[in-house]
Amino acid sequence: MTEPAFKSDFLKTLRDRGYIHQITHPDELDAAAAGGVVSGYIGFDATAPSLHVGSLIQIMMLRRLQQAGHRPVVVMGGGTTKVGDPTGKDASRPQLTDETIQSNIASIRTVFEKFLTFGDGPTDAVMIDNNEWLSTYGYIQFLRDYGTHFTVNRMLAFDSVKLRLEREQPMTFLEFNYMLMQSVDFLELNRRLGVTLQMGGSDQWGNITSGVDLVRRVDQKSAFGLTTPLLTTASGGKMGKTAQGAVWLNAEQLSPYDYWQFWRNVDDADVGKFLRLFTDLPLDEITRLEALDGAAINDAKKALADAATTMLHGEEAAATARQAAESAFEKGQLSEDMPTFTVDRQQVLEGAVTTTSILIMSEVVPSRNAARREIMGGGIRINGTKVADAEQVLSLSDFGADGELELAKGKKTRLRAKLT
Repeated sequence: MTEPAFKSDFLKTLRDRGYIHQITHPDELDAAAAGGVVSGYIGFDATAPSLHVGSLIQIMMLRRLQQAGHRPVVVMGGGTTKVGDPTGKDASRPQLTDETIQSNIASIRTVFEKFLTFGDGPTDAVMIDNNEWLSTYGYIQFLRDYGTHFTVNRMLAFDSVKLRLEREQPMTFLEFNYMLMQSVDFLELNRRLGVTLQMGGSDQWGNITSGVDLVRRVDQKSAFGLTTPLLTTASGGKMGKTAQGAVWLNAEQLSPYDYWQFWRNVDDADVGKFLRLFTDLPLDEITRLEALDGAAINDAKKALADAATTMLHGEEAAATARQAAESAFEKGQLSEDMPTFTVDRQQVLEGAVTTTSILIMSEVVPSRNAARREIMGGGIRINGTKVADAEQVLSLSDFGADGELELAKGKKTRLRAKLT
């Protein structure tokens, strides 16, 4: 397939690094991006205090937009979070209070400040809350102004609705309104900030094209949509999901060490793709790194982990995480920067700490049954020795002179247990 011959640096970069899945009006958007500053936005709902790494490709899209001399607009869904995006969901999201939503937005903003430059300049990033306009509409006004531009027939054809109904999962009328609200976001942003581009994941194509159509139909203004491919790992899993749960971007939810380890442990086949999408390393350097094979591919993985962690948490945190990981996995040493949990000394003295209970304390398994399965499967080691007995009682001697013990699950998870 022939690569599109874009003129603008923005679309050339997106093409070369693998961000583009679909574009609504590619020639028009390319001309606009080559001829002046384009304001583009992506929306993020504030359902938790942190976004996870599954949202990172969208954050990087905004970064690429700014790097190419354009203006990124981050739209926080203070209004849409009250409804909940039904895309890819089988159940309604729990409703959050206004206070919780605003607290989440404040926490999430700290991550965007690592990737984007905010300010008042023509290409400085802007963050805006869609609650500013969505909360001001009266129900009748909203229906009269915008309801006539959407047909139920077309809305039912969108994957976000169709797939939910095909699975015979209920969709509330509240959620059914989400795509109208997202479309109105685009119209309001076009009027307020001159935004002409909405970006998002491929699962948002229906919502994005609805917003493009609304802007063009109501105000007869230029509007474009661009989506990224569905991002999966080489093993077919969803990006950002691990056995331990979501890979959060805020350090309060996930330590820099665990974040570094996530990137260090990616599949060999994903290294080149992830270097292009999630780092600023030059393409020729990425080509060199992804060509490494055998044990040398680990150098490419470390380069990915270093670059991704530096971008989010800073150079010092990345260096500390790398040093701690290398000490643990390559030199067999425990480090204060490793994930650490505490064990009560008195409980150990009383013989109340077993191999199963310490696994539960560490939170690497969710239940006693899961702990026993891991032990019986040979996946658990304490101080380098495979655990065979699920109810083996641990003693103070297992913690050594420093009161520390190493707990390992599989090849990729190592933790430090410390007596208190």
